[in-house]
Amino acid sequence: MRDPEIISTFVEQNFIKGRQFIHTIGKELTPCYLFEPAVVKSRAKAFKRAFQYHLPDTSFYYAVKSNNFPDVSQAAIESGFGLDVSSGAELEMALEIGAKDIVFSGPGKTESELDIAVIHSGKVKVLMDSFTELKRLEKRAAKADRKVRAGVRINSDPKGLWRKFGILLHDLNDFIQMSKNCPHISFQGIQFHSSWNMGPEKQVAFIKELGQTIASLSASDKKMIRFIDIGGGYWPEQGEWLHVSSANKNNLNPELHINCAVSIEDFAMEISRALFENIHNQIGCRICFEPGRWICNNSMHIILKVIDKKYHNMVITDGGTNAVGWERFETDYFPVLNLSRPEIKERECLILGSLCTPHDVWGYRYWGKDIQEGDILMIPTQGAYTYSLRQNFIKDVPQVIVFP
Repeated sequence: MRDPEIISTFVEQNFIKGRQFIHTIGKELTPCYLFEPAVVKSRAKAFKRAFQYHLPDTSFYYAVKSNNFPDVSQAAIESGFGLDVSSGAELEMALEIGAKDIVFSGPGKTESELDIAVIHSGKVKVLMDSFTELKRLEKRAAKADRKVRAGVRINSDPKGLWRKFGILLHDLNDFIQMSKNCPHISFQGIQFHSSWNMGPEKQVAFIKELGQTIASLSASDKKMIRFIDIGGGYWPEQGEWLHVSSANKNNLNPELHINCAVSIEDFAMEISRALFENIHNQIGCRICFEPGRWICNNSMHIILKVIDKKYHNMVITDGGTNAVGWERFETDYFPVLNLSRPEIKERECLILGSLCTPHDVWGYRYWGKDIQEGDILMIPTQGAYTYSLRQNFIKDVPQVIVFP
């Protein structure tokens, strides 16, 4: 189902914003990413406010992998967030920009990555991914004669490819017992994560399962749990917009479908209720969150210029989809706004990039009165899982312009 009102309102708001951009930065800097730090700060504060309204003890960490442009992380830190990193490279970047509260998650951490975490143990908490990693971290910490704060990831969806993450819930007690035999590990908590959540149902369901497992622990083991980190996966409020017939790459007018997402306030209310009913009735611990997409999605936009109008219904832009690193727009719909000829009307036209590959699609239509060579186009809200995936494929990646 396509909801014209949702999309047209979104388009109208971003036409206004886009014209402000062009008035300020000019038309000669395309292709570029345009980044708004104020948006990151606003959304970080809104996310915190939603959960702190319900929960007495919280911490928040921005998931760096969703957009690893350092200024995004810096804006999150300035909003009272820590950083959630998933590699040694992300950890080093976090330390370089002055982060003082970091969680290091992800499977397959290397010896050198663990060593960085151990050296900076005052700032870094390691979320271990397996029994093997517990033993390896103990060995690295013992070698450095450091004590490392740590938790363990619990797998919340042990099916298919998601099996790679964490340990199974029924192994939690065994993991805690093993951690007691690691004198250089201070076991402090639990993390779980579910992705692509349009609503809180998956998080709520797993919190109930986790509560049952915690109930089976001894009183002394329960006291070891100082935090529960429920990860990220919160979808932005506009929802997910998809091309239903995207499998047909020759279709210039695919149907659209909107998967609606609930507000972050609704996420907070339902998740908090589940925590009080299943966790806080047993242990008083801090609740941690690792939002990524919800924080950064609306903060970055892609600005392009039409460099060639080949047919009445096909144009080529000066930037290619190596800027996002994958064939996103063959499946995902985002409005392409013609800032040079704005109009709240969408017209059919294949918008293609300048890479030497047919899989270089920005969109199947544009919003505007017309489209001609030299026109400036904007694809709004491209802040999540685009910049981080960019690649020097055929052409260089665009520059980033910080606005204002």
